[in-house]
Amino acid sequence: MQRSEFVDRLDAELDTDAYADLDASPNGLQVGSRAGEIGTVAFAVDAVAATAEAAVDLGADALVTHHGLIWGGLDRVTGREYDRIEPLVANDIALYVSHLPLDGHQAVGNAAGVADVLGLVDREPFGEIGPECVGQRGVAPDGYAADELVGTLEAALDHGGEGVQVLDCGPEEIETVGIVTGSGSDWLREAEELGLDALVTGEGKGKAYHEAREAGVSVFLAGHYATETFGVRALQRLVDDWGLETHYVDHPTGL
Repeated sequence: MQRSEFVDRLDAELDTDAYADLDASPNGLQVGSRAGEIGTVAFAVDAVAATAEAAVDLGADALVTHHGLIWGGLDRVTGREYDRIEPLVANDIALYVSHLPLDGHQAVGNAAGVADVLGLVDREPFGEIGPECVGQRGVAPDGYAADELVGTLEAALDHGGEGVQVLDCGPEEIETVGIVTGSGSDWLREAEELGLDALVTGEGKGKAYHEAREAGVSVFLAGHYATETFGVRALQRLVDDWGLETHYVDHPTGL
């Protein structure tokens, strides 16, 4: 497949342009030229030295990640930045990044993957950021007790043995759940306004404890990395269907 076609097809699938003014990460092709061909693609959560080197070892022509290399600007390519970019450039590996678009995609996104794990129905976009959303909400048909929801997440997520923390501040039976993966505790107020029983995210800020108590919403902290493997894995399955060779590079952080 031509690299330009690969990039354009991912951009169209993920509606990349819709997040252009909302995301600190420049989404789409971050490193490399649109020229050339792609036969092998590596997928990972983070664009770091370890995953770049893994892509080299796999003979990949492209690396697709959720977290990229650039966040609001890049002043110079030295030190850590050089160590991350050099393997890609030296081996002509394109880096394609999808941050908020992959969080918010209602079919292949990170939150959609967590909603699948929880068996949620009647799903709708959740986690507003400007005119777009970066999460999903839905209904658990049979309800969950807090410990049952923790157990379901722990059984399915790659949390590096760290487990799932819970701020058990909501009702005893959890039926309505909002999901924003990664660092999503800032959407606790939206969960409260919508009358949700729980918010599932990756990591929380210190203020989340008191906000959860005052809102009467339980918060489940399942790990930043653990909640954000779903999107890149779903993209891998999509690209498999395009006839390309794919590999997933798992590098859990325990955070």
